[in-house]
Amino acid sequence: MKKLLLILFLTISSTLFAQLPKSLLVPVTKVTEFDDYKGSIYSKINYKESSVIDEQSGTYTAKLKYNIYNDALEHSSDSETFEITKQTTVHARINDSYFYYCNFKDQYGTPRNGYYILVELTHKYSIYKKLTLEINHPQEKSTISASSVPPKPGSLKVITTYYLEEAGVIVELPKNKKNMLATFSDKEIELKKYLKKEKIRFGKEEDLIRFVARYNALKSSDSIPASLLGNILSRN
Repeated sequence: MKKLLLILFLTISSTLFAQLPKSLLVPVTKVTEFDDYKGSIYSKINYKESSVIDEQSGTYTAKLKYNIYNDALEHSSDSETFEITKQTTVHARINDSYFYYCNFKDQYGTPRNGYYILVELTHKYSIYKKLTLEINHPQEKSTISASSVPPKPGSLKVITTYYLEEAGVIVELPKNKKNMLATFSDKEIELKKYLKKEKIRFGKEEDLIRFVARYNALKSSDSIPASLLGNILSRN
């Protein structure tokens, strides 16, 4: 699957790789307020050699890292910090992660714009994951007595959430068996058997992909194949 994504990514433009143009960069102020926290606001600490594709002009190389806090693809040049312009026609590949800026809506019609990492792509649906931060601020010294243990430092924890997307609508994929079966309740009996047979663990990305593929296969075998998200959307 990763090979397919790479081919799709690199064949959007026939332009040879070139340096990133300033038209795709927006100056930003570097975030420093979490420097003393345990953890990082970045998915990876260091900048990585990456590919940026602007569907309008071509393919470029740049060193990037994903700023989870700002939901931005960050670039540094001459001691200045920039982010890649947030447009649905501009994408990036950092290592094996494919970042797309998307204007999605959830099942309630609420906009869910932002960067999503493409995990699985089929002709009918896609699976994306999104990174967010759980921020725990440091304990104030004034709230503890002098004899207590030292105050807890601030910490940052990366949260990964998976989404099933169809026709621009996304639904969050639960992380446990009970909620997952409730989400796809129209095929609950068949999926229960599949989970037991294949020993699916929803904490594993590969198993999550397999589960959704099985649900899609079950839906496709219906006499009148329905939308993959139809069962979910009809309940809202």
